[in-house]
Parts: sequence; structure tokens; C-alpha cells
Amino acid sequence: MNAPRKLPLGIQSFEKLRRDRYIYIDKTAFLWQLVQGSNPYFLSRPRRFGKSLFLSTLAAYFRGQKELFKDLYIEKAEEEQAAQENRTPWQAYPVLYLDFNTKNYSDEQALTAILNAHLRDWEEAFALDQRDEAPDIRFKDLIQRIYQQTGKQVVILVDEYDKPLLHTMGVNEELNKHYRNTLKAFYSVIKTCDEYIRFAFLTGVTKFSKISIFSDLNNLRDISMEKQYAGVCGISQTELETNFQQDIQVLADEQYLTYQEVLAVLKQWYDGYLFHPAGEGMYNPFSVLSALVKKEIGSYWFGTGTPTFLVNFLKEAHYYIPDLDGNVELDEEGLQTYRAVAQDALPILFQAGYLTIKEYISDL
Repeated sequence: MNAPRKLPLGIQSFEKLRRDRYIYIDKTAFLWQLVQGSNPYFLSRPRRFGKSLFLSTLAAYFRGQKELFKDLYIEKAEEEQAAQENRTPWQAYPVLYLDFNTKNYSDEQALTAILNAHLRDWEEAFALDQRDEAPDIRFKDLIQRIYQQTGKQVVILVDEYDKPLLHTMGVNEELNKHYRNTLKAFYSVIKTCDEYIRFAFLTGVTKFSKISIFSDLNNLRDISMEKQYAGVCGISQTELETNFQQDIQVLADEQYLTYQEVLAVLKQWYDGYLFHPAGEGMYNPFSVLSALVKKEIGSYWFGTGTPTFLVNFLKEAHYYIPDLDGNVELDEEGLQTYRAVAQDALPILFQAGYLTIKEYISDL
């Protein structure tokens, strides 16, 4: 009897996914495009959309974990380019990985505590003493000393940069302002230390273009709505049918449907996220994998909970949600507005994954 296929539901570690032989949709072509540059990048995607896994993949690449990339697109690309440039492939860099997911941001000390916890871990990893108290100055000092110690530029990866802001937005504006000021000082170090940084990548739900904490980091490139990166997270139609054909058939058998009927149902329920007006519709990976693992269709992504800040804004805005379907018009700038307000919660609904692009009207 064949063992069941290992579907990566809930797996956010690229190393665990590869070592334990879970099914993996090869996204390393996107990674390869990104690592050719050295500017800081920002990616906005709804929750449960694969941001953490992509960051983990970047971390594995920059740590030189060649064995994890066997038979993936980037394996050949890295080897060929290294040969052309006459350099050693799979060079390892110091990686500073900052994860904001695991903290309850309820007071002024919470954000500083998680920043200092990461800084302490990095100082210990590189056997460096702490020379300052302020997180931003400590961060700057750490980057410079790691570069001096190793002779290598550092890689900075930030998972869910906006988690402290979303937890306090519309709930505690004074605390939200305090967090904004703290993060603004901290992230400005990425520009100040540009010469010591090989690569930086930040992810979140909300976009940065209207948020003051990134005002000093004006070299940050937002790829959230770039056509070439529209498929960096999520599952395309081709990826679905290529990687999960066997699992779709199992779901079809369980539901007494044909393969094509199940494809249509999956598309109706989980497809339709668009991250560029001319881009391909993307499936929510958490929903698709949940349906294939549990062998039934359900509202899995919605069932993980609506963010509190969004519920509060919708209550104040008095939207009748069904009226929004097909009746919302936003320009490109509107899609990238950071601060949601009761009178205009639509941009945040798009960024959070509750609205999608149905039609694009060009001004040209």
C-alpha cells in the first residue's frame, strides 16, 4: 500500500519541508531573480499565504544550505552563474532573521522586548558583547561588527513587520504611535548600514507606501504589485494541477465528483487573489492544502479568524459586505494606502485578502 503524500499544511520551515520530504512547489525562480539585486525588498500578502515559508527559503539560500535545493530551479542557476563569475557557489552569509509573529503586543515594553531578544540571540551567535541599550543603535552596532568579524555582508529577513501595528491599530492609538516611532528608528538602520548589507527582505500584510516608519528607508522596493512577482506566494492554476493531481483525484473520489468537477469547485472557492491587474489568479495555499488534506471543501482561511483591527474598522464604517462585490473602484495609489480609517477601509480589505481585483481599467 502506498504511503500518503506529505502535503505541507502549516509547514513554514523550508528546511523541515525539504528534509522531511513534503511536497514543494518550486518558487526558487522568484528567489533567484530577487537575490541578483541588493536593494531592500518589501512584500505584502494576506495572512496564511506563504510569506514565512518564502522567507525561510531565502534564509536557507543565504546560509549556503545547498543540499536543500537539490533538483530545484535555483540549484542549476547558482552553479552556472558561479562558474561564469569564477566564484565558489553557495556562499554563506550571516543571516539575521526577525520574526514578529510570536508576541502579544499589549504594552510599551512588548516591542522593545522582542527586538532585544533577537539582538541578544544574534550577539550570542557571533560571540559579541552588548554595547548599547537602544534597539536601533544596538542593531546598527551589531551589523557593523558582524561584517568586521566575518568579512561578509549580512542578510536581514523580517517576517510580519507590521504585526505590532496591526495589534494596536484602532485599539490603542497611543501605543500604536509608540510602536511606529520605535520601528521607524529600527528600520532606518537598514539604509544607514547599506554598505554592510548583502540583502534585506521584509514581509507584512499592510503596505508601506503611506506609513511613516519607512520614510527614511526610501530605497525599499515594494514588489507586492509587480507583475513578475505576482506568483511569489500562493498557488497558480498550473502549479495546482502539476503538483497536486493525485491529491485532487483523491478529493474527487471522496466527494463522488469527477476530477474536472473538483477543479471547478476548488477554483470557485479558493482562486481569485490577484496581485497585479494583468497577473494570474492565485489560490490561497492554506485553503487548498486544508481541502486536500481533509478531503472536503470548507472555509478554512476565513475560519482562522478575522484580525481584530479589521473587525473594528468594519464596524465603524457600517459596510454591508455583499454590496461591495463588484461595486468597489480604487486606483493604484488607493490600493497601497496604509492607514485604514472608518471612512475608507477598502484598501486594507484588499491588502488583508478580503477584496480582489476583478477588472482593470487603464487610463492610457
